[in-house]
Amino acid sequence: MERENWTSRLGFILAASGSAIGLGNIWRFPFITGTNGGAIFILIYLAAILFIGYPILVSEMSLGRITAKNPIGAFKKMAPDTAWPLVGALGVLSGFVILSYYSVVAGWGMSYIFKSLSFTAESNFPAIFLGHISSFTEPIIWHGIFMFLTIAVIGAGVVNGIQKLVKVLMPILFVIIFLLIIRSVTLEGAAAGLSFYLKPDFSAIDFQTFADAISQAFFTLSLGMGAMITYGSYLSKKESISESAGYVLIFDTAVALLAGFAIFPAVFAFGLDPASGPGLTFITLPAVFTQMPFGTFFSFIFFLLLTIAALTSSISMLEVVVAFLVDEYEWKRKKASYLMGFLIFLIGIPPLLGYSSFSNFSFLGMDVLDTYDWFSNSIFLPTGGILTSIFVGHIWGSRNAVKEANKNSRFKIGNIYSILLKYIVPTAVLFIMLFNIYQTI
Repeated sequence: MERENWTSRLGFILAASGSAIGLGNIWRFPFITGTNGGAIFILIYLAAILFIGYPILVSEMSLGRITAKNPIGAFKKMAPDTAWPLVGALGVLSGFVILSYYSVVAGWGMSYIFKSLSFTAESNFPAIFLGHISSFTEPIIWHGIFMFLTIAVIGAGVVNGIQKLVKVLMPILFVIIFLLIIRSVTLEGAAAGLSFYLKPDFSAIDFQTFADAISQAFFTLSLGMGAMITYGSYLSKKESISESAGYVLIFDTAVALLAGFAIFPAVFAFGLDPASGPGLTFITLPAVFTQMPFGTFFSFIFFLLLTIAALTSSISMLEVVVAFLVDEYEWKRKKASYLMGFLIFLIGIPPLLGYSSFSNFSFLGMDVLDTYDWFSNSIFLPTGGILTSIFVGHIWGSRNAVKEANKNSRFKIGNIYSILLKYIVPTAVLFIMLFNIYQTI
């Protein structure tokens, strides 16, 4: 079976950036920044992106391109008759689990595109949000619609599905976010939000700040779940991995930072709490929008932005699973897309019901969705990142990875990349992973 390739470098960069840009940027990054002191968290996050995220991103892309395989097939080809393909299997499992609850949250955002049209200053936003997530019919319908869109894109293929979609959606995403920023920073009282966002408060630093920054870097760049290995496997030998990875890093980080400029000035302008956790998106921001001129319009486009970002990421997660079945078992793409998509939809039912039928469930004090998220972000992704960095740095060899990444490149990586990949990355990520486990238990 002939394997598809991206038809252009831009197509690959937009697709990989789309994978990285998702709920992690628009939903997760603002509330984690808010709960970790604002600007100081951003500085640590940027360091984590550069010194931990970039080396793993380059490694996964290089591993994918040199093998032209899915995550399991890539490790199998590079280290046959060993246990290393289990690392790829962990990536496939991660994408499977994350997409199941990711689609639930994306469904919330999609429903708010339409709910926001009827919001008023008198609306009881906590009750609206709780009423939505604690019901059965509405969340499951939106979860199903979002998964169907994801399945349809992947079923259409790499070029006609993923590449075509991201070429349309990524420019729209940037236009929307800039409109939101212009509205937010021109509000009276926005200066306090900009100060919170841009002026570091070093007294706010603790170890949790570092842990959250590194976890966010993994989540937002789609690392450790096989997405970048899979996308790299469709990349032409003529393209530069070191440069392409740099562009992905820049686009992803830019959207996360821009989301903060769109959100924090508005939150402070209306005297609301930036540390309101996940409720920042579905409770605090709707309240903000109803108090500003043309608020209904801006609320509508914000949740449209959230949904677009979620979709460009969800397709990469499903593609990991589908590529595995297409490569290893020669399944037809449409068959793999619809069957696996439906199975993921079913696995998303428990977290969806975690606020209603399964509301009595508790794992270490967490509900079902938070449990899925904790295993994914505290166990699966960092373990995948640690083992991938060890494999590329020591088994395949960082010199070989550097050679592959530097092909046709004007921006060369070398000794610093090797040192980071072989020693700094696995040590730092392991330390943070153990800290997160200890904090939870």
